[in-house]
Amino acid sequence: MYRTTSGRVRGRAPADGIVAVLGVPYAEPPFGENRFRAPRPRTPWSGVRDCTEFGPVAPQSAELPGAPSWSPGDEDVLTLNIWAPEAAPGPLPVLVWLHGGAYTFGSSAQPDFDGTAPARTGLVVVTLNYRLGFEGFGHVPDDGRGAFPPNRGLLDQIAALEWVRDNIAAFGGAPDNVTVAGQSAGATAAVCLMVMDAARGLFRRVIAHSAVGSCFAPELAERVTERVAAAAGVPATGPALAGASPQALVRAADAVAEECRTDPGAGSLHWDPVLYGPVADGHVLRGEPLDLVAAGAARDIGLLVCHTTEEYWLMDAVGAVSDVATDERLHRFAADLGLPAGLVEEYRALLPGAGPHELHLALYGDLLFGEYSSRLADAHEAAGGRVFLSRFDRKDAGVRAWHCADVPFAFGNVDEECVRFLIGGAEPGAGDRALARRMTAAWGGFATSGDPGWRPGTRDIRVWGTPDRTAASGHWRDVEALRALWAAYTYRPVRS
Repeated sequence: MYRTTSGRVRGRAPADGIVAVLGVPYAEPPFGENRFRAPRPRTPWSGVRDCTEFGPVAPQSAELPGAPSWSPGDEDVLTLNIWAPEAAPGPLPVLVWLHGGAYTFGSSAQPDFDGTAPARTGLVVVTLNYRLGFEGFGHVPDDGRGAFPPNRGLLDQIAALEWVRDNIAAFGGAPDNVTVAGQSAGATAAVCLMVMDAARGLFRRVIAHSAVGSCFAPELAERVTERVAAAAGVPATGPALAGASPQALVRAADAVAEECRTDPGAGSLHWDPVLYGPVADGHVLRGEPLDLVAAGAARDIGLLVCHTTEEYWLMDAVGAVSDVATDERLHRFAADLGLPAGLVEEYRALLPGAGPHELHLALYGDLLFGEYSSRLADAHEAAGGRVFLSRFDRKDAGVRAWHCADVPFAFGNVDEECVRFLIGGAEPGAGDRALARRMTAAWGGFATSGDPGWRPGTRDIRVWGTPDRTAASGHWRDVEALRALWAAYTYRPVRS
């Protein structure tokens, strides 16, 4: 049994020396009078709360392998989970995980996020749910009193970190040695937290796998709300949106995303119809995180950056990529995304034999993830921060090193059946399990002391594979030549 500021909790019986305490509420359910508002402290309960199962997932339409689906009516969605060694020798470093999912889907209950293996390296591991989609990131017109803040999903994450600060010692964790880790949308959220005043002092380090840029400009968030409200059949006002059911807004967002996907005039949303994300509102999030990192807003926070070398091929494999079968479509994509003149042809020269579809996948993967991750590392280092850069390039038996493939390795969960598709379909071999042990140990070392096992800086890059290698130019294409092609591109909040 463990005592928290809200009451006592009971977790699962220890398994192989690790205790799991699941579904612990860290804030009040964000519905009813709390809907679209900043998270509120949890009302204490009496007795001992049984915390042996994951909490409900946030409203969404996704159904992910091995993970629970959202059930309308389940409102207690702001919960977290803890994995901790049963007998800790002293306060242990804490790793807090933020799941990805395009700010629209996913949860901490996915089997590949089980914290047992990282906990065995000597960490207390925390995973959490936060508000997604319109509930967490949709623009809600304010009443002039700040009732409906933007970036509510980020505020949820801060509330969870405050819970960790106040309670993690009861589970053997060190509240003054916290690392925030995330992948994809979760990585970008972690980078946002690095530069948010409200998160200052809640963690020491960040692990960002496949951070995706850029954030949204307020005007884009407002236009998305207008379209979602119209699709839901309600006015785009705070009271009207609060009166719409969560399932109505989920259905409306799915409809708007499909409209964008099929509308060539939808700008960037035609190519990647992700309707929600952190908004550079000037208050909760003061600006584009990359710019704020470059200005030194997070120079005291250690940073470990990783991305995969073939990020966007996953989106192609799951049918989430727009059809780019012709050069005309490829150049339209480049124009809509504001890519530098000549970049398409430079990629064509770098990838001889690649057709429009393959060039689109390479360009978009580098734009969203690869180059953005590298810029993040560059900016942090130039501002005086300590940074480690890595890339995931496991390609055994023709397997692609695509988006999300690195996560089961870092968590040490490559044997989970639900991750087979991500890591290539076949049962993992001895080399894969060894790679997982190395990546999990790197996370453990970084969370413990800020040292993942290689030299800091952006010149010595750890390239994860079977075997690993460290090289200043380790990539599936020449890194220096590739990055030079992006020199003229500037990341700015997305406006269309």
